[in-house]
Amino acid sequence: MPAEAPARLRLAGLRSALAGPFDLTLAAGECVAITGPSGAGKSLLLRMIADLDPNQGEVWLDGQERATWSAPEWRRQVVYNAAEAGWWGEQVAPHFPAAALAATQLLAPRLGLDPALLEASVSRLSTGERQRLALLRALAGAPAVLLLDEPTGALDETSTGLVEALLAARLATGCTILMVTHNPAQAARMGRRHLRLADRRLVGT
Repeated sequence: MPAEAPARLRLAGLRSALAGPFDLTLAAGECVAITGPSGAGKSLLLRMIADLDPNQGEVWLDGQERATWSAPEWRRQVVYNAAEAGWWGEQVAPHFPAAALAATQLLAPRLGLDPALLEASVSRLSTGERQRLALLRALAGAPAVLLLDEPTGALDETSTGLVEALLAARLATGCTILMVTHNPAQAARMGRRHLRLADRRLVGT
């Protein structure tokens, strides 16, 4: 019998007043997809893992408990990508680490994006361009874990395929992905496991 893969991300009793407790273990290179009705707490779960919303319980990354990390370092390694990502400046480029801009320009065509968009103003971007650029921003620091909230919600079928192909390539390098999606077909394509959040709990499908 093969040995069980070591845990990359582990939740133990993670909870808030609104959701949980959650117990979940993900291996390196694994994608787990979560579906469920609107308002069930899917986004809240991702935000609790990233330590962006109040929570209790334990979260471990590669065997190291979250409480032993500084908040900035944790959020560099466990990156939350919101369904509607924030843009706080007028230009696109300052939203990316300067050291990652050249690599991001090379990666942009894989999502059907013109690299020149990195020098554009945010106001000229379409909703789909913003969503794909936000994903590139999440990938820029090569995080260990990606927490993706509806990463293709604003995209057409072609762009969705490009995003899924890029994410599959990251999974192959050992990146771990926890993805919220309203699309059962996407959950089936991407997720090694497909869980449903209902009644404040995660259950298998």
